[in-house]
Amino acid sequence: MGAMWFNFNVMPPAFKTVALIGRYDTAEIADSLLGLAGLLQQRGCAVLIEKETAANIGGNGFTAADYAAIGERADLAVVLGGDGSMLSAARHLAAHGVPLVGVNQGRLGFMTDIAFSHMRETIELLLSGRYTIGERTMLEVQVLRGEKEIFSTQALNDIVVNKGGTGRMIEFLVHIDGQFVYDLRSDGIIVATPTGSTAYALSSNGPILQPNVPGLVLVPVCPHTLSNRPITVSDRCVIEITIKQRAVGARLHFDGQPHSELAAEDKVIVRRAAHSIRFVHPPGYSYYAMLREKLHWSEM
Repeated sequence: MGAMWFNFNVMPPAFKTVALIGRYDTAEIADSLLGLAGLLQQRGCAVLIEKETAANIGGNGFTAADYAAIGERADLAVVLGGDGSMLSAARHLAAHGVPLVGVNQGRLGFMTDIAFSHMRETIELLLSGRYTIGERTMLEVQVLRGEKEIFSTQALNDIVVNKGGTGRMIEFLVHIDGQFVYDLRSDGIIVATPTGSTAYALSSNGPILQPNVPGLVLVPVCPHTLSNRPITVSDRCVIEITIKQRAVGARLHFDGQPHSELAAEDKVIVRRAAHSIRFVHPPGYSYYAMLREKLHWSEM
């Protein structure tokens, strides 16, 4: 029997509807993004372009869609940008179950697996079904003022309480599952997922957690008592941070995005979100190879 040959270009794509999401200055990569949209159409995919991205690139001929429509219709979202773009897309799409893959247009790119120079051929591999999927933990945070919830959101990397624009430390109480942990004076505290353990938490001497570790990291930022060290807890824990009277100027940040100032006695409640986000990885992806590359390990 003769050899059998397969033409991937005539096989149905692994993802029927693909959304394209660009970073804020998408106009700089408009030609590449539109070229990718054309490639996807040639492969038989329906293409959605996130509406702000479409407005920036003039995506005539392609369907513009907001995140709600992407969540309802897309089988895959391709994010052209950096980690910040991936974080934003994850917050919008986690509840819809749409998997993400990133094309690196930023700096380090811990979450963007595809090099821009190899975008077209790597997307072809994904469409042919050559990929793996990894689940990433999301965080849910709410701020209580008395009995009233004044803010809530989700985050993929981290939740940070810090001193804001003040030049002095803030003070707050930390409880885990209702148990008192410590009264901390510091520049702030980071609650990070395994994904976020390579972000702000890492620069504050926190540990790196492999993505499938079911844990969260609490990392004090410049604590007054030097024995206050980072700790890792189960991601089933509920973490409560209570702002003390002397913590004037304290603020909440989620994935690097600022929130308004926190007042005395405000409670910041952090827990694992009900939804996780899925990352699509191209063939040959290795978490440890990514760490070696981004953190310059094993360099001579």
